[in-house]
Amino acid sequence: DVALPISKLILLDSLLQEIQNVRTMSGGDEGVQSTNDDATACKLSAVQLGYWRDPFLPLMVRKDGGRRAPEIHLGYYARVQGFRYLIDKFFDACDTKVQMVNLGAGFDTLYWRLVEDGKPVKNFVEVDFSGVTARKCYLIKRHKELLAQVADAEGEVKLSKTDLHGNRYHLVAADFSNIENLREKLEQSEIDYHCPTLVMAECALVYADSSKVDAMLSWLAASFSSIAFINYEQLNMNDRFGSVMLENLLSRGCQLAGVSACKDANTQISRFTTNGWESATCWNMNEVYSLLPQADLQRVERLEFLDEKELIRQLFHHYCITVARKNSPNFNFDSVNFD
Repeated sequence: DVALPISKLILLDSLLQEIQNVRTMSGGDEGVQSTNDDATACKLSAVQLGYWRDPFLPLMVRKDGGRRAPEIHLGYYARVQGFRYLIDKFFDACDTKVQMVNLGAGFDTLYWRLVEDGKPVKNFVEVDFSGVTARKCYLIKRHKELLAQVADAEGEVKLSKTDLHGNRYHLVAADFSNIENLREKLEQSEIDYHCPTLVMAECALVYADSSKVDAMLSWLAASFSSIAFINYEQLNMNDRFGSVMLENLLSRGCQLAGVSACKDANTQISRFTTNGWESATCWNMNEVYSLLPQADLQRVERLEFLDEKELIRQLFHHYCITVARKNSPNFNFDSVNFD
């Protein structure tokens, strides 16, 4: 049961979630834009305090949202660093150029950070709704630091209002829960079904209909010869805190259509293993946090005073990272984990 005031947990949870994924229910591009800006501003607040380095993030923010609570910073740190750790494991497992697909990408800057680090990215595709991609297309075109890394040898990009195609970076407007829409946009982005592929999603699948997500996951497993999936999402949604969080979201007109997969670790895992994936592993964010490099944890814990450690433990108990894998004779992703 929850030992801390529910109201305080809900307040922090609302900030920790990237609510831009509520766009299907919130209506209007302005609502989409404001939630993207808020999530990006939360990350920027952490970056400015030194939780992690991201020189590209300020280019995605229209205005500084101010300093956020230490719990928010630590929550985003665990999430960002957990993904980075697993992504590095994926690169190590492949030892060749790879392909990456980010579902519900928002204003994420991962592509530019990977290029800066010299990672062997053959193709990187970001998928989101048009209200998000249109704004991101504008931001990329506006900032030469972003545009330079997506243009081809002649410095050209194919650009429409909502889609951008560069030499190895593609930003496309699509509903990822619609298989035909997703397939069409991936193929326009020169997707290679035989290249080792990593798919990522952060607080995205939970807002789509469960049956459509199942069908999409099944299609991915059937279509790609070797593929891994990293998913960040809610967990343990059947306890008191989970129930209140659902009520809080519903009162704002936000419905978690896919919440059935967020009941516990078993439902997170079975979502993949019943849809063609060979294996899956789920860690709650307390586990992820404890398995991150200890020296860096000690560094970030000195950045700010954390008043209520029990508060962050409760929040971490209700989020998780799940890795799913479909191996091939040439590529084995069993090492993509925190062990």
